[in-house]
Amino acid sequence: MGVSRAALGREFHWLWASYTVSIFGTWLAFDAFALIAVLVLHSGPAGVSALAAVGPAVAALVAVPLGPWMEFRRKRLVMVGMDAVRCAALLTVPLAYALDVLSLAQLFVVSVVVGAADIAFTAASGATLKSLVRKEDLLVANGRFESTMWTATLVGPPLGGAAVGMFGPVLTVAANAVSFLLSAVGIRAIGRDEEPPAHAAAKERARLGDGFRFLWAHPTLRPLFLNAVLVNALIMTGAPLLAVLMLGPLGFAPWQYGLAFAVPCLGGLLGSRLARRLVPRYGEGWVLRVFGVLRVCWPVGLVFVHSGTSGLVLVMVVEFGLITCAAVFSPVLATRRLAELPASHVTRVLSAWSVAAKGATAVLVAAWGVLASLIGARSALGVAGVLLLATPLLLGGWGRLRRAFLPAPPLSETGASSRTPASELRSDLLKRRRG
Repeated sequence: MGVSRAALGREFHWLWASYTVSIFGTWLAFDAFALIAVLVLHSGPAGVSALAAVGPAVAALVAVPLGPWMEFRRKRLVMVGMDAVRCAALLTVPLAYALDVLSLAQLFVVSVVVGAADIAFTAASGATLKSLVRKEDLLVANGRFESTMWTATLVGPPLGGAAVGMFGPVLTVAANAVSFLLSAVGIRAIGRDEEPPAHAAAKERARLGDGFRFLWAHPTLRPLFLNAVLVNALIMTGAPLLAVLMLGPLGFAPWQYGLAFAVPCLGGLLGSRLARRLVPRYGEGWVLRVFGVLRVCWPVGLVFVHSGTSGLVLVMVVEFGLITCAAVFSPVLATRRLAELPASHVTRVLSAWSVAAKGATAVLVAAWGVLASLIGARSALGVAGVLLLATPLLLGGWGRLRRAFLPAPPLSETGASSRTPASELRSDLLKRRRG
């Protein structure tokens, strides 16, 4: 599935460049707030946990009204504005540190502001991508975003860790702020006139719950949405529990813990490239069904993590398998989701999807922390792994799952436009992807 730079267009490459610089800045500053809380503010586990869990949950609530609001604004102006908000909020951290007035409360407020702006920016960028790229090129475009994200995930934290060791965690926050400023410059460079927002009469009918109602009523997006939100949340519940096990009783050094999650990110690059080859051969529906199942088969293996080299290899293998399958699934889901959404609902629906995903993750991470305190971290990891194995049922009944690994004929360009996803769902397929 070869698509040239010219086919995607100059405007897309400016959008991609702005995403690249901001995602690298984000991963360079990965866990910076937690490090500041521990190393600078000397906060305990309760404060750090609240910062990690409650902040994103409040940000999701704050972002709820932004979906309908954005639907009737020019999306690129919204993106530039959200970049400016994130930059300004983050720059208050090094400023307060320099003035010796930095506090945990300020970190909490900044995390809420940045989290809400993240949701708004992501929704507006989805609408922008849909307007800049032809429908048949969306998979390639989403694959490039996916591979860029995994590249940043691979190289950002080690570089950020080195920067923290030399200059302290506050500097990485300042670097992240600058990355959002550069992102805004890239978006402004897109240049092409943007379609005017929807008519004011439609604005009066917009409600906060429109995005959620649209998702719930849509026969294809509803199962994909429920599955994606639950799978992502259950996967994230394991991150703090695995850190407790590996850095605590199992005795892994911090560099080994970092290595265990850095090397498997290569699977993200592999998976994002595989997606572009599998879809033309087997079709979107088959890829979503098969990799919707495969991506949840790996985390239960973390129950068997143990000390020593073999334990480290076990974690790497599990994470590599999970990330590879997820990286195949994610760009296909993003493409299917944009194809299903009418232009008048893109921002509202993507905002609702992000709000639900972040809110569910925050709730389940907190719940699994309580569960781990009752039954132990290893047992809590096992419960999450077993529940993940059941999540493909959200994509359809047992009959559909039995047929999941039977290749469906690939859709031709004409078939893709004439055969609706709703009819595919009702016949024998079902589609699904990330958030």
